[in-house]
Amino acid sequence: MANVVLRNVRKTYPGGFEAIKGVDFEVGDGQFCVLVGPSGCGKSTLLRMVAGLETITSGEIDIGGRVVNDVEPADRDIAMVFQNYALYPHMSVYNNMAYGLRNRGMAKPEIEARVQEAARILEIGAMLDRKPRQLSGGQRQRVAMGRAIVRQPKVFLFDEPLSNLDAKLRVAMRVEIRKLQRRLSTTAIYVTHDQLEAMTLADILVVMNAGQVEQIGSPLDVYAKPATTFVASFIGAPPMNLIPLDAEGVRARFGGAVTEAGVLGVRPEDLAISSEPPAPGGLTLDLAVEAIERVGPETFVYGTRSPGGDLAAISSKPGELPPDEIIIRIPGQEAPAIGERISVVALRHNLHLFSADGRRRIAV
Repeated sequence: MANVVLRNVRKTYPGGFEAIKGVDFEVGDGQFCVLVGPSGCGKSTLLRMVAGLETITSGEIDIGGRVVNDVEPADRDIAMVFQNYALYPHMSVYNNMAYGLRNRGMAKPEIEARVQEAARILEIGAMLDRKPRQLSGGQRQRVAMGRAIVRQPKVFLFDEPLSNLDAKLRVAMRVEIRKLQRRLSTTAIYVTHDQLEAMTLADILVVMNAGQVEQIGSPLDVYAKPATTFVASFIGAPPMNLIPLDAEGVRARFGGAVTEAGVLGVRPEDLAISSEPPAPGGLTLDLAVEAIERVGPETFVYGTRSPGGDLAAISSKPGELPPDEIIIRIPGQEAPAIGERISVVALRHNLHLFSADGRRRIAV
């Protein structure tokens, strides 16, 4: 096992495109770290740099106390699980798992023991004689993980390993990966664009955007106290409601903090439909219901801001659409009718304030 430390890591491609813009973070020994962000944010590039499949332009990558900038991938003591499984189609499951060990000159009894143990852990012992084409997507992914497990590496690297699976199987495999990592106590770095996957897997969450780290922390901390408006809108489904503010219009309600603030945030579950005013310092919005989504035990209500309420002074920046749509998340199947006008309220401690550029969280 080992910790992984990135120190001011940068990647600039020929032509000047800067894909990674100075990333710093540490994954502790045995921790499960998830890199999450939209497509093109640099998360897979960063993972490939840790693996040694991409060179770094500057900075340091340290695995287990050793700087590995110039170390070949095979010598970094890592194992990687890819999105497309990367299995040899002409080899059996057993040989796919044993191939790397044979190349390293390991003795046959040791190879046999490692493959059988990995097969037992992953419950694929009955499939060792099959070829990849005879397996389902989930079974192929188990084989790919088995090939990584037999290496007994210091660090596991996962590059969107579940993106080719259907929704039900993704959930099952997500649970299996987390159970496996905890059982083996191996440091892991996992890349995904799925924020739900990230939240459920991570010990430490690294939210990336445009080649930079927006926030690092536990999933619950990132959700409860997003550092920027990007994190606030990316982490959470549905996303946080973000409303540009006219400081003069709300100064009395939020006090001195609003002089620095330009954006108010409130999560859909923190808004309640009520005709009663909230406690002092809370928020009231008047909405016209535009759409309803019933998703089992919860209902999402989409409303458009109406004149009135506490935030009559909401404004939009030049070139932006007015921030009229508000999402409310309520329990059960009961919901107002489409076209109905409603009032929603939020308590002050559930509100979030951000600087006008969205790059800084401000205490409410």
